[in-house]
Amino acid sequence: MDLLNSTQLPSNQTDLSSVFTRLVLPPLYLLIFVVGVSLNGVAAWIFFRVPGDSGLVVYLKNMVMADLLMLSTFPFKFAVDLNLASWHLRAIICRYTAVLFYSSMYVGILFIGFIGLERYVKVCHTPSSTSSCRCSLASWLQHLRSAPFARVLALFSWGLLLLSVLPNVVLTSRPADEETSRHCMRLKTPLGVQWHKASAFFNLSLFWVTLVALAFCYASIARQVCKSYRRVRRDSGHVCRRSNRSIFSVLAVFFVCFVPYHVCRVPYTLSQTGAGFGGDAARFVLFQLKEATLFLSALNVCLDPVVYFLMCRTFRESLLRTLSGREKRRRRSLTTAGPTQSQSNI
Repeated sequence: MDLLNSTQLPSNQTDLSSVFTRLVLPPLYLLIFVVGVSLNGVAAWIFFRVPGDSGLVVYLKNMVMADLLMLSTFPFKFAVDLNLASWHLRAIICRYTAVLFYSSMYVGILFIGFIGLERYVKVCHTPSSTSSCRCSLASWLQHLRSAPFARVLALFSWGLLLLSVLPNVVLTSRPADEETSRHCMRLKTPLGVQWHKASAFFNLSLFWVTLVALAFCYASIARQVCKSYRRVRRDSGHVCRRSNRSIFSVLAVFFVCFVPYHVCRVPYTLSQTGAGFGGDAARFVLFQLKEATLFLSALNVCLDPVVYFLMCRTFRESLLRTLSGREKRRRRSLTTAGPTQSQSNI
């Protein structure tokens, strides 16, 4: 059996949708769409005013961009889940917006990894750090904190992901109709199916490498923070708690949003190809798990702004300053309008 026939859904396969996917998930996606657009809109406005003079700010700005791109695909998912999409729109989703959703997700994952490395360099490779945290690559790793290097790295990352996913768009070129548009794999050429498989393995590898790197970085950071706390026990307790809160917020978001989906993706992919998961019941359960864990990945767009607030002091101070300024202007306007209104009532 060739790969195309093994990866596409047979015409007689049981419908994998359920009350959960048809009625529960669409309102949840709508909720995170509204919240995500609001929070990331504010984040983009704040970051537009913040100079990108550090590697951390550059990485965070690129995360905002990735989140906004992912959010732009949500209305198309509403249409599909609610069965409102025509077959023309389904073909567009297969060829473009689904690719944009996943590419944005993995770009965001990549920048979470860069942030972990940047934090590791800041904490473990400072002049005051112990020799056990130093390594021969310390001088090169310092470039991760440089804004010019971070911009080059960001450009390279976007380019790499673009080269990886662009063939998925170009090679999804078979004629679409009412039936084929319901199963995206049927729109791919044989080479497109092969490329889809290769890019899926590439993205999975990217995720697991990033996870290992984050685990190493944050374990090293935790060890270094504990050593610093023991050396200066009197006045570093508050600093230690604040550092742990900001540092591990990234790791918590990463685990909650992305680990469940990537654990589920392996057996789900096997169920699509019929390798060891041949029963309809197993495919149905795995599809529900995939949709649930994919929602957690999408939830990342609402949690990332919390990371920006905790990780970036410049972002936090700019946001608080803006909110404080608006509150002062509101009070001033109320104070000014009070006497005027009173005089008009006399």
